[in-house]
Amino acid sequence: MVEPVERFARFRISLLDVGMALVLVVVGIGGTHGAASGQHWARQPDALGFTLVVIAMASLALRSRFPRTVLVVSGAAVLVYLAANYPYGPIMFTILVVAFTLGYQLPHLVAIRWVGGYYAVFFVVSVVRLVDDSGTDLWRQGTAWAIASLAAFTAPLAIGGALRTRRESQADVRAALARRAVSEERLRMAQELHDSVGHGLAVIAMQAGVALHVLDRNPEKVRAALEAIRDTSKASLDGLRAELQVLRSPVTDAAPRRPDLGLAELDVLLDRIRAGGVQVEADVDGHTELPPDVDVAAYRILQESLTNVLRHAGATRAAVRIRRSGDELLLDVTDDGAGVEDAPAHRPDGSGTGIAGMRARAEALGGRLQAGPRAGGGFAVHARLPLAHADREADMSGSTS
Repeated sequence: MVEPVERFARFRISLLDVGMALVLVVVGIGGTHGAASGQHWARQPDALGFTLVVIAMASLALRSRFPRTVLVVSGAAVLVYLAANYPYGPIMFTILVVAFTLGYQLPHLVAIRWVGGYYAVFFVVSVVRLVDDSGTDLWRQGTAWAIASLAAFTAPLAIGGALRTRRESQADVRAALARRAVSEERLRMAQELHDSVGHGLAVIAMQAGVALHVLDRNPEKVRAALEAIRDTSKASLDGLRAELQVLRSPVTDAAPRRPDLGLAELDVLLDRIRAGGVQVEADVDGHTELPPDVDVAAYRILQESLTNVLRHAGATRAAVRIRRSGDELLLDVTDDGAGVEDAPAHRPDGSGTGIAGMRARAEALGGRLQAGPRAGGGFAVHARLPLAHADREADMSGSTS
């Protein structure tokens, strides 16, 4: 189904073509009558001559939709007009319009073949007419006519072809930008799902393990673990529903988006990690009144770092430190866990999937992130997020989800 905007655009083009054709018909009729007075050797226009002018001009109304048909109809009228020895006049302008139209509407080689065929027949008819009219000065007039007629065909054809190439290049650029926007949105959603749902599943798995461990000895502990599983799963499902709603919604600026989490939710995050059996010490300062992008990135980095502690490190203690230093926000997360050797997501080069996502978030804001084993054991994540230029839209292309 053609969209209303596209239908209107086509209708507008058709109106422009019809308007141009009507103007040319009027000019053609009046101009042909005037041209006859200065060409005494030519046949005076009669009903047939004016009919050919009208056909050649009026057919241009369909040039955008049926360029080949217009060339055949208009070209045939021009050739018959010249073969009948009617005077040169406004009908010749149709050649310019037809050549330009084919150059603009058709692929280059196709347009050249069609216009070249038209020119070949036109040249033969013109030479026959010239032989009858030129007298003794045939070669000079024939050469001048050949050059002029060739320019009349090739110049508008080249201009139309150049404009077509420009139009296609612009369309390719728009398509590339659209593909990039779609790719970036997919990567953003993958990272959001990894951060939110992945964190929730890690907490659920940890709490389920705690519940199984104390099932027979401590019912109250089991109840607390199950409540934590319920709350975490609800939050994860809400996040998943929000991302799915984005997928279902039309791609517009007004598409609904789930509110991004920020450092205001840090206490909730720390409570979840503590409920999973990890003691977390927090030294937090300067985390209010942050630019929105920095606020979201800082929260997601802390969330992923603590999730890795919970899932992979086998740690019992972790420390979180947030502070400002000049125009930067500094984040540090350390633990006393397995470090590198026994933790598959903690690699010496910091190339774990979650670490790659954290690094992408930091670099999108012009910051940097380092992650690796500590000298005394455990693992450390350090991030520096600039505050001065944090109004750019984050590019999550570095994420591997």
